[in-house]
Amino acid sequence: MNDRAIRPITVSIAAVERDTGLSKDTLRVWERRYGFPQPQRDAFDERAYPLDQVEKLRLIRRLLDAGHRPGRIVNLTVDQLQSISGSLATTPQRISQDDNSNLRRYVDLVKAHDMDALRRELSQSSLRMGLARFVTDLLAPLNVAIGDAWMRGQVEVFEEHMYTESVNVVLRNALSTMPASNVNGRPRVLLTTFPQEPHGLGILMAEAIFQLEGCKTLSLGVQTPIWDMVLAATSHRADVLALSFTASLNPNYVLNGLTELREKLPPHIEIWAGGACPVIHRKEVPGVVALDALESIGEQLHQWRHAHGVSATASSAARETA
Repeated sequence: MNDRAIRPITVSIAAVERDTGLSKDTLRVWERRYGFPQPQRDAFDERAYPLDQVEKLRLIRRLLDAGHRPGRIVNLTVDQLQSISGSLATTPQRISQDDNSNLRRYVDLVKAHDMDALRRELSQSSLRMGLARFVTDLLAPLNVAIGDAWMRGQVEVFEEHMYTESVNVVLRNALSTMPASNVNGRPRVLLTTFPQEPHGLGILMAEAIFQLEGCKTLSLGVQTPIWDMVLAATSHRADVLALSFTASLNPNYVLNGLTELREKLPPHIEIWAGGACPVIHRKEVPGVVALDALESIGEQLHQWRHAHGVSATASSAARETA
C-alpha cells in the first residue's frame, strides 16, 4: 500500500500560527522543551502538524488566555484540557444572572451565524441605550461572554471574528453620526495597540468614550511599532497615548514595552493603558496610568483637565448630544 495514501492530513507551521495565534517560535520552543507538539516533515522538510495536534493547540491557547502557564498544561491530554476549559465558567462571576440571560440572545445569534440580525440588534440597542451605556453596559459584558464561550469551545475562532467585525461596524456607524469633535477638544488622545496586539475592539470602544467626553481623538489602528507611536504622538501634539491590551500578551512584553515607550515619549504626553491584561493592573509602571474599566476614563479625564486648567464644557455638550 502506498504510504502517501494513508498519511494523515497535516497543516503547515504558518497555518498553525494563523489558526491558533501561537507564534512559530513558541511552537518550536515547546517542541524542544515539552516534547509537544510533535510535527511531521513534509516533502520540503518543513514542519507539518496533524489535525489532532492543532486541535490540542487551540485548547492550550484558550487556557493560556485564561492565565494558565504552558509548563502546567502543554503535556496534559485533550480530555484533561477540555475538562479544565469547561470548568472556566467565568461569566456568572463577572456578569449577573439577569445580564447573562440578556446577553445569551446575542451569543446565540453569533453561533447561528446570523450576522445581519446581530448587527440589527446591536444597532437598535445603541440607539435605545445611548452610545455611552451601549459601550459600558452592553458591549463590555458581551465581550466577556463571547470570550468565555470561546474559551470553553462553544464559539469557534471564525465566529468570534465575525462577532468582532459586527461590533466594529456598529460602533463605527455610531461614531460617524456624532457631531465633529471641537478642534480644540482636550485632551488630544491618540489610540493604538502594541505590535503583537492584533485586537482593536478595545481601542474602538475607548475611542467612543473619549469622543463622548469631548476629546479630540485619532486612532492609528492596531499593531503600531513603538517608535511610530512616538512619532505620531509628537507630530499630532497628543496629550494622551491610550493603549489597549488583551490577556493573551506576554506580561514581560507588556511591561518592557510600556517602560520603553515611557522613556521615548516626551514627559508631557501621558500613557493610559487599559484592557484585560492582568499585569497592567498588578504591576505599576512609572509614568503609566492603568485604567481598570472603561468607566474610569471619565474620572481620569476630569483629573487631567483639572491639572491642566482645561474646561469640561465641551465634554458636557458631547454627552448631551449622544
